[in-house]
Amino acid sequence: MQEIPAVNLKKQYAAIQMEVDEAIALVLAKGSFGLGDEVSAFEQEFASYCNASHTIGVASGTDALQIALSSLGIGTGDEVITSSHTAVATVVAIEKTGARPILVDIDLHRFTLDPQQIKQTITANTRAIIPVHLYGCPAELEPILKIAHENNLHILEDCAQAHGALYKNKTVGTWGQISAFSFYPTKNIGAFGDGGAIVTNDVELAKKIRLLRQYGWEERYISSIKGMNSRLDELQASILRIKLRYLEKWNAKRRELANLYHDTLARVEEITLPHQPADSQHVFHQYVIRTAKRDELKIFLKERGIHTLIHYPVPIHLQPAYKNLGYSPGDFPNTELATKEILSLPMYPELNEEELHKVSEAVCKFFKKSRES
Repeated sequence: MQEIPAVNLKKQYAAIQMEVDEAIALVLAKGSFGLGDEVSAFEQEFASYCNASHTIGVASGTDALQIALSSLGIGTGDEVITSSHTAVATVVAIEKTGARPILVDIDLHRFTLDPQQIKQTITANTRAIIPVHLYGCPAELEPILKIAHENNLHILEDCAQAHGALYKNKTVGTWGQISAFSFYPTKNIGAFGDGGAIVTNDVELAKKIRLLRQYGWEERYISSIKGMNSRLDELQASILRIKLRYLEKWNAKRRELANLYHDTLARVEEITLPHQPADSQHVFHQYVIRTAKRDELKIFLKERGIHTLIHYPVPIHLQPAYKNLGYSPGDFPNTELATKEILSLPMYPELNEEELHKVSEAVCKFFKKSRES
């Protein structure tokens, strides 16, 4: 049986192996592994790609969020609004600053923060909003920015899954004051381990972030502010520089594959397909369908060698670790419905049409059998 993984990083590496191996070898030969030439070059190249002034490389996407929040002066006693339907890293980063996460329901079309739900959560302690561009789909930024402006709040975009996505023809990550990216291996552009970056057009914020990521050092061993250790290393930067050259091509391929899925699954009434907003360019980090028969479909596909994932099975507000936030079942109905129905089908640029059609045919077969039984 031909196995179709949900993600296939081996195929990606095979396609660019010579370039990556050469880049790694050059770093090894130089013998410099901290913040060096490769990190500086990647920071400049990624800033240019995002049409931004500054990129600061850090050790992970979670660190990128935490340091970005800290650079805005957010800490103990503050509140930060974000979505309950996100990777737990978003909330971890808020809590690591000492601030309190305030969760909000999602728009079921985009799977992102619902602007209509934000105003009622704002208090005197609210300092920032984190819209998460989930699965590669931009959040509805204009109304969120309007609310932020009216209430003197910071906007930190969580772009961990949206490298290269556009909202109203402008790159995500450049709408708010600051943004955070993850380069975890499975992302649209991923390292061979953890990595992250903060993007901003604010020169003073950029300066502060560079201090925060390395002990607050303006000069070695002298801390001018309290910082932390979160450095993107030279090996990861060298790999990311190679992959950045392919990102637009890979994103275009993801959109092409998404359109093929759309074409082949549109006739299945029991499925809700991913929304592609007219005002945005989706980059399909994941291809996420919804169906009331999600669990049965997942098993059916696995029996046929097709691997799928659930991003994410339990919303933040119902996870055991976050009972202290005080939320209850039923508080966020859209989020709770999504977590019962979402399924991520195989999606990566190296997925070929034959494999995609095998996935689609298996999905169609499952629902045909389901109707007949």
